[in-house]
Amino acid sequence: MSAKEVLILILALLILFTALSIVVLSLVWIERKFLGRLQRRLGPTRTGPFGLIQPIADALKLVLKEDLIPSWADKAIFWVAPLLVLIPSFMIWVTIPATSDLALKNMDLGLFVIVALLVVSILGLLLAGWGSANKYGALGGLRAAAQLVSYEVPLVMVVVSIAILSQSLDLRVIAASQVPLDTAQPVLKEVMAAGGTFNHVGVPFVLIFPLGFVLFLIAGLAEVGRTPFDIYFAESEIVGGPFVEYSGAHWSVFFLAEYINTFLIAALAALLFLGGWYGPLLPEWFWFLLKTYLMVLVIFWIRGTFPRLRIDQLMAFGWKVMLPLSFAGVVITAVYRFYEWPAWSLSLMSLAILGVVGYWLYRRFTQPVIELAKAYGRHPGRTASAR
Repeated sequence: MSAKEVLILILALLILFTALSIVVLSLVWIERKFLGRLQRRLGPTRTGPFGLIQPIADALKLVLKEDLIPSWADKAIFWVAPLLVLIPSFMIWVTIPATSDLALKNMDLGLFVIVALLVVSILGLLLAGWGSANKYGALGGLRAAAQLVSYEVPLVMVVVSIAILSQSLDLRVIAASQVPLDTAQPVLKEVMAAGGTFNHVGVPFVLIFPLGFVLFLIAGLAEVGRTPFDIYFAESEIVGGPFVEYSGAHWSVFFLAEYINTFLIAALAALLFLGGWYGPLLPEWFWFLLKTYLMVLVIFWIRGTFPRLRIDQLMAFGWKVMLPLSFAGVVITAVYRFYEWPAWSLSLMSLAILGVVGYWLYRRFTQPVIELAKAYGRHPGRTASAR
């Protein structure tokens, strides 16, 4: 690689990092305003118009805040751990295409690379807790490893299902297989010329494989540690998890990685299930950002709606519900592809599985309340006024 190519690559990485930093600032502002509206508050209003400068003020506060390192900590591990969380989160975006021709490096095995890099962040969280030499930090790191490993398997199984559907691990091909054939024609010609395969479905995968969409969203939330899966830094139980001894710029690196990963899960959901950047009339980048930010709002909506799970509930849900459902998703997708059934058959199988499991979960969680109401001679469905 020549010196000019190296310089161009470094410049492209700097532009990508700057763009992701701006995205993180926008996510912080949107989350505060959106949660404020859900809770009948105004959110940020004082710092700049509509509170737009509040995320910048928060970032400056974190950077300028005193950065303390415990004297008993392993300083090398303490310094390296935040980088091991941030760098994989950043490198994943190298292969994420924002449009049909806008990607730092498009890869035929891009989806495989993304899944491989997602796993590396587990090491950073473990080292953060261990290097802090703090029992609460170590406990938080172990919880993080248990949670991420548990929900990584369903995430990978959903990715396998998408690969079976589209017959490709190339994100451009996966997005193109969800739109009408005339729209996907440029990508189709390029893939076929390179000797690749292309399974054109013509509709967004969220319509024919809703089971995969639900599993991917839940597993993605667990991977980034968003509510209700923020168990490894549950302040009410273990103070601050693996980050308990971090402050200032070090803590801001974990914060930055969390929001980059949140935007990543939303972008992958848009690419794998919503057709990516494809849409009528408007530019491709607009459709990509629109779908991604809509998924971000769904993630924030979940945070404002559901309470945090206990560690036993979280692990039981991962191994007893998510894992069997993800394997069931692979099986029904493989059957659909092997026998070349119509697309609606996969939709019916997915909806049937979701309906049965949803009803079972509803009965399981409401049964104790019903039994308690019966024990006190009350009907659980009646209101106080009706009584």
